[in-house]
Amino acid sequence: MENKHKLQTLLDHLEVFQICDSTFPIGTFNHSFGMENYLHDRRIKKAPEFQTWFENYFKSQFKYGEGLLTVLCWRALEKDELEKLWEYDDIITNSTLALETRNGQKLIAKQMLALIKRMYGTIKPLDTYEARIKAGESAGSPAIVFTIFAKHQKLSLMDTFMMYGYSIGSTMVQNAVRAIPLGQRDGQVVLHDVIALLGDLYPVVKKLDEAYLGANVPGLELAQIKHETQGSRLFMS
Repeated sequence: MENKHKLQTLLDHLEVFQICDSTFPIGTFNHSFGMENYLHDRRIKKAPEFQTWFENYFKSQFKYGEGLLTVLCWRALEKDELEKLWEYDDIITNSTLALETRNGQKLIAKQMLALIKRMYGTIKPLDTYEARIKAGESAGSPAIVFTIFAKHQKLSLMDTFMMYGYSIGSTMVQNAVRAIPLGQRDGQVVLHDVIALLGDLYPVVKKLDEAYLGANVPGLELAQIKHETQGSRLFMS
């Protein structure tokens, strides 16, 4: 019985890990979320500058944005308070100032939602979220889609936060490998350091409440806004 339970738990985690893979086709490879503007201005040239930018991204935009969103949504789902999710969707959408970043998040959410539903069928909160997005009542956030699926797979709050953070990290590293270009070995070292950083961030983020949701630093947001009119680029945002 114990082995059967452990096997099912491992399978549940592996199914979520599939969604975290940087090759999962939801379009994240099309977005740099401001990194490409730092490349354009030569503020990122090689691995050390990228690592500094990347860690600052996690300590600010991820911490108060999608990272906190996974924590708040997981707790709302635990209490069966779906209305809270729609409220958080509105806050995170309206606090994302760059139009391309805002639209990019909507596209990623829609593609993640469609692919999860194709593989797993009906998951009631996801069905409701999809209906709200189609009706224009919610914008769509990949962090909310992911958290609903992770909760469905019985992942803990900590596991949900860490695995979503890893998915962001691994995708951004692959984008940096293409854009800087960054060596694959350098990329894996940076990702390893970000995993340790996620461990430091979790106990801090889990103490934050919704008043912090959407806070960001001007530099990252300005880079994302400037990217919209950047002449030469690989990414959509």
